Amino acid sequence: DSGKSTTTGHLIYKCGGIDQRTIEKFEKEAEELGKKSFKYAWVLDKLKAERERGITIDIALWK
Repeated sequence: DSGKSTTTGHLIYKCGGIDQRTIEKFEKEAEELGKKSFKYAWVLDKLKAERERGITIDIALWK
């Protein structure tokens, strides 16, 4: 894993594309799965399988 989703998710957050409350929610959910460092990746990783396996399967940005 190269951390592409994590880096991209962090950039989206830093640029104001997602709010602090959402990042805090992702952090809590990731910690419950033992994957706290994945909080920024979850900005892009929406599927349950992606979050459980720690990989990006589908990439789609929303407007």
